[in-house]
Formats: sequence, structure tokens, C-alpha cells
Amino acid sequence: MSNQRQSILCPNCRKLISTSEPKCPYCGTPNPGSWYKNNAWTRGFRDPIQMVNIIIAINAAMYIISILFNAKATGLALNPLTFLSPSGSSLELLGATGLVAIGEYHRYWTLISANYLHGGMLHIFFNMVAFRQLAFIVSREFGLYRMFAIYTLSGVFGFWISYLFGVYWTIGASASVCGLVGAILYYGKSRGGVYGRALYKQISLWVVFLFIFGFVVPGINNWGHGGGILAGIGLGFLLGYQEKRRENLFHKMLAGTCALVTLGVLAWAVASAVFYKMMG
Repeated sequence: MSNQRQSILCPNCRKLISTSEPKCPYCGTPNPGSWYKNNAWTRGFRDPIQMVNIIIAINAAMYIISILFNAKATGLALNPLTFLSPSGSSLELLGATGLVAIGEYHRYWTLISANYLHGGMLHIFFNMVAFRQLAFIVSREFGLYRMFAIYTLSGVFGFWISYLFGVYWTIGASASVCGLVGAILYYGKSRGGVYGRALYKQISLWVVFLFIFGFVVPGINNWGHGGGILAGIGLGFLLGYQEKRRENLFHKMLAGTCALVTLGVLAWAVASAVFYKMMG
């Protein structure tokens, strides 16, 4: 009885190959069937759907943790924007950022943790819907490694700008999401053509909406939004996109560093918050 050959998708080029291949016959990747190239962690950086779902899951987990710490949920009919909202003290413990966190307590790590905290159900819902739509576009045009680097670094830069301009307290993924908006703006303008112009025009409408929304709805961190967009444009220019420059080792190392730092910061945020709650 002959052995049944098992098939996988090459972790690099995504072509269907046998697990026993010493190297991918299409792209030449060595040992494509090895465990270290096909575990959940490394697959996340090759599968846009899985990567997007992981980021959304982490945001959801941090949201649930913030509610469990000290919920102040209010009735939906009273104020939809504060439905199932964690308290301010809970969010501060878990890494909200701003003038006090950085300027007084020197908690610079909150520039990362604040990107994964949200003030209510509608807040996280709209941010994650926008992230999901934009992340797939950026992953397609820039590559998954660059998408995650742009998402992470734009959030940090957006919150740093808002700190410099005196924003007292801020949370949410919108600065990172705006970084994806900025990257697409740069791509559409740089690429040109029918597709590039159409994409640029479409994303420009997002910017107009963000601008109007930020001045109509109170409590919106416009400095974070603007800083995120500028960071996305700058990173799009510096890192390049697929049609100009394929993803390389630097992009992979940058994304890996962002992932490790993010996981470390979030683990520290939860652990330190638990410690302070127990001591208090």
C-alpha cells in the first residue's frame, strides 16, 4: 500500500506542494513543510485573514479584560456610546496613554498598549470594522509584514503627537487605523493609473469623514488621527509597496520586533494591572 502524500501551501508563495518536498519547486523556499515554518505564529504573518483575526481577537480580549476589571456598563437606551464601558481607572491600569501617563508617570509603553484599549462596545466595533477593511487592502499592496509594521508604528506616532499637543487621556485603535489610511493614500497617489487614482479618491473620502466626525463628536482624538495618517504616509514611502519593492528580511524583522514588543507590553499591562488591583 503506497503512502498517501500530504499537501500544504508553501509558506512563502502559497502554491500547493507536498510536505515531503526538500524545497518549494515554485519559489525555492527550503524545507517548506517544516514545523517552524508552518505553526500558528509564523502562518499568521503569511495569511492576511488569520493575521487580521488575531489582531481583532487581541483587541477583543483586552476589551473584555478591561470590563472585568471594573465595569461601569450603562443602559444602551441612555447612551449608546457608553454601553458596556470599562471605567477610567480600569483603562488607566491597563495602559491608557496621554499627558499624565507619559508626562508624569513616564509610562512610555502605553503608546503601544493604548492602541488595544477601547471605551465601549461601539468604540471597538467601529474601529475593528474599519481595521478589517483597510488591513486587507494594505496587506495586498504592501505585504502582510509591512501592514503590521505600519499599523503598530502609526499608532505609536499618533499617540506621541497627541501627547505633545496636550491630550490628557486617550485610547483606541483609531490612530493605527488612520496609519493604514495614510499608507493607502500614499500608495494611490504614488502608483497612479486608473486603479491608483480610484483608490486614492475612495480613501480620501475616509479622511474627510474622519475630519468631520472628529469635530462633530466630542472626545475624539484628532491629533492622534492626524498623526496616524501622517505616519502611514511616511512609512508607506520609507518601506515601499509591492510593485516597487518586494518584502525583504528588513520588513520581516521590523514586523517581528513590533509583534514581540506588542505582546510583551500587553502582557506587562495585564500583569501590572492585576498586581495593583490585588494590592489596592
